[in-house]
Amino acid sequence: MLERKSTVSEMASAFRWQIPDLYNLGVDISDRPAERWPDRVAIVDVAETGDTRKITFSDLKCDSNRLAQGLQAVSKVGDRIAVFLPQSIETALCHIAICKSGCISLPLFCLFGPDALLHRLKDAGARVIVTDRQGLKKINQIRAELPALERVYCVDGEAPDALDFADLLVGSGADFKPAQTKADDPALLIYTSGTTGNPKGALHAHRVLLGHLPGVEMSHNFFPQPKDVIWTPADWAWIGGLLDVLMPALHHGVTVIACRFKKFTAKAAFDLMENHHVTSTFLPPTALKMMRADESIQKRTLSLRSVASGGEPLGAPLLEWGRKALGADINEFYGQTECNMIVSSCSELAPSEPGIMGFPVPGHVVDVLDEQTGVSLPIGAPGDIAVRAPDPVMFLRYWNNPEATQQKYRTVDGVQWLLTGDKGTKTESGRIAFLGRDDDVINSSGYRIGPAEIEDCLITHPSVVLAGVVAKPDPIRGSIVAAYVQLAAGVTRDESLAEEIKLHVKSRLAAYEAPRIIRFVDAMPTTTTGKIIRAELRKLAEAEAHAER
Repeated sequence: MLERKSTVSEMASAFRWQIPDLYNLGVDISDRPAERWPDRVAIVDVAETGDTRKITFSDLKCDSNRLAQGLQAVSKVGDRIAVFLPQSIETALCHIAICKSGCISLPLFCLFGPDALLHRLKDAGARVIVTDRQGLKKINQIRAELPALERVYCVDGEAPDALDFADLLVGSGADFKPAQTKADDPALLIYTSGTTGNPKGALHAHRVLLGHLPGVEMSHNFFPQPKDVIWTPADWAWIGGLLDVLMPALHHGVTVIACRFKKFTAKAAFDLMENHHVTSTFLPPTALKMMRADESIQKRTLSLRSVASGGEPLGAPLLEWGRKALGADINEFYGQTECNMIVSSCSELAPSEPGIMGFPVPGHVVDVLDEQTGVSLPIGAPGDIAVRAPDPVMFLRYWNNPEATQQKYRTVDGVQWLLTGDKGTKTESGRIAFLGRDDDVINSSGYRIGPAEIEDCLITHPSVVLAGVVAKPDPIRGSIVAAYVQLAAGVTRDESLAEEIKLHVKSRLAAYEAPRIIRFVDAMPTTTTGKIIRAELRKLAEAEAHAER
């Protein structure tokens, strides 16, 4: 755990990694807490009806041992076993048991369609998959194209095309011996969300959980605290749900609320947090924006002490709303599937700076490098956000993609750096400011413009719910700033509103940052994790520019 100090700098100076040679992620989050808190509730599984199921740490250890024993009978060390389930007790049991058995867990988002599933399952060569009846329908559509897939298990019982998951729960689990894995042995294969191309499989070692802990503890103001209960709407198939919430919480003996809504709504989120006395939560920016639009928050009695958010930068209005409405500061953090939780705010040590992600988390060396030379840049100079290797949170490699793995790193004066693909600057306070991805930065009339600050400003307009900003090709300026805006319900879209929104930005930011065009959209294109897909917006802008030639 992080040792509390008076400043982040002091914490970083005192921090030392303690990564054992032999380490199993599954054992760490079930057996170890079961020894300390056997009767403590590990997971509360909440159905949309409100009905609940609970499992203690003692039972989590026992049932995961039984499941691991069953998996060992139908697989071998290193096999990829897919988990195609929503947040649930069974999902957690699967990930734990797969790690205990020495296999590699492949999390799959429950809303994936057949094409998304086919790419991941085929690329990974998954031999076994655990799903439910809903997921089984999708698997059956592509099963003929998956020659490596040998067994499909259904948690809802035996089906014509699947085996009964209960058959995997072998014996009592008392005599099961987990695989003797090293910290650097592979444990998880998590595919990226595909914002910059086809999703790539990031292979992570068992140590990845230990690498996440400082960032999780920092983003939740020294997590855990007594009586903490944590929840996130982020699916456990993504690194944000799995390694920012579920696994760190179990490691620390904190109760996790499992509940995946068929459709996220602000009301459902508020109801869940209020009814189950959630104290800590990871809420993606899109979820926060939807919740801000719900006026029922004024009548809620929440127990929140910490709110973390990451995926897109947050602006001052959203941070201020969170402080007043949620009763807790929102701590921004930063990372990606390949190297997560490396930058974070911690409001207990320093107030958040709007539009600034946070400090490098103790244990991680994060810098901004010159794109051409690779040298460390001075404060305020924009460059490539990079993380020094090796690092416990860093992925091992991309699955079946050595070329992409090689391109992810650069070596400068004998030091290897992982390139995040994002642009940023260092600030006077020691923080890292996010400017955008390489292909998000807008070059207009000699200015390099990041979209995040403009998007933050746009959503402060009362008519705007979501906004995405991209470059539109322009024969004179090279590019101009184009804003795609989703309006609040009941707002009439017209040219006068577009001009009003332009002026709103121009009067608050620099004139060169103000959008030259505003386009209204019915729905903002987002990934399944809630990030705006600017690539889709760029296609619209480029098509419009092409039509104007």
